Amino acid sequence: MVAGVCAQPVFAEPVKVGMITTLSGGGASLGLDARDGFLLAIKQSGTSDVEVVVEDDQRKPDVAVQLADKMIQSDKVDVLTGIIWSNLAMAVVPAATAQGKFYLSVNAAPSQLAGRGCNPNYFSVSYQNDNLHEAAGAYAKKAGYKKSFILAPNYPAGKDSLTGYKRFYDGELAGEVYTKLGQTDYAAEIAQIRASGADSVFFFLPGGMGIAFMKQYQQSGVDLPLIGPAFSFDQAILQAVGDAALGVKNSANWSKDIDNAANKTFVDGFQKAYGRLPSIYAAYGYDTGNLLLSAMDKASVKDADAFRAALRQADFASVRGKFSFASNNHPIQDIYVREVIKEGDIYTNKIVDTALVDRDNAYVADCKM
Repeated sequence: MVAGVCAQPVFAEPVKVGMITTLSGGGASLGLDARDGFLLAIKQSGTSDVEVVVEDDQRKPDVAVQLADKMIQSDKVDVLTGIIWSNLAMAVVPAATAQGKFYLSVNAAPSQLAGRGCNPNYFSVSYQNDNLHEAAGAYAKKAGYKKSFILAPNYPAGKDSLTGYKRFYDGELAGEVYTKLGQTDYAAEIAQIRASGADSVFFFLPGGMGIAFMKQYQQSGVDLPLIGPAFSFDQAILQAVGDAALGVKNSANWSKDIDNAANKTFVDGFQKAYGRLPSIYAAYGYDTGNLLLSAMDKASVKDADAFRAALRQADFASVRGKFSFASNNHPIQDIYVREVIKEGDIYTNKIVDTALVDRDNAYVADCKM
């Protein structure tokens, strides 16, 4: 699928973008929102100098690799973006950057690519995988929880999530469990939680996994407070889960109630364009689009050094407010605590606290570039 937009601004050089993202299966809502946020930024800019080739990775690493090869070799893209899942990012990003392509991540940001595996052409616009989980751990500590049960899927982002939570949470662990990626039956894990003596539960289960877990958790009668990152509490998930999510605290570097002009333009524009509230994935896609446009305004993509320097400047109005890159090309940003609420018939989030201020990531010193 090729998306283009009519327009006015003329940049130093047109850019062809290859967007590989998840548009089918259990994680489709994440990829759809990232795509729609990115395309909204391009549309609002009014430029015709950005061509976007969009393909569905089906959440399969081998498919993502095949698509990346096609986009680089046949489509001749300048920039790649769009991947949601960290195992797919690990399959695609190192090879793409080794071939001189720029990769701008709308979501996945595994620790391997932040530390020793960093690359000057790889920029994570979203976060570093540990970040939101670090904020959840900081919140759990502040809330006085002493014995958390923690669980996440067994893939790179799942491992980063529990590592991040433990980095800022200094209590005892009642249990630490890795589930199967894509799992939908959590009876065994909930039984473990019930028997563990925990006083709180931290879980990272994005997409359909989170929907299944929260519904089953509510039905189980286990009444321990839940904590999670925003990925388990995005707009699509909340509507599917319903009242079971009300009052749950979650950590996020974006929320629709962040009070700045860029965020208002984004939220209003997204609702008008697509008829739904944006999720955090849409926010990342939108910021990624605007980062790309800001670099195009300063340099030609054919001049790699100049274009890279323009990306590093991050000279755009982020929906998150203040935004800059650390030396390993990952964001420096505030991370908040949100609470799930209901506005009319819509389940959504509101910010209730700030967990971490100007947080970069734990791997900056390991990145030698």
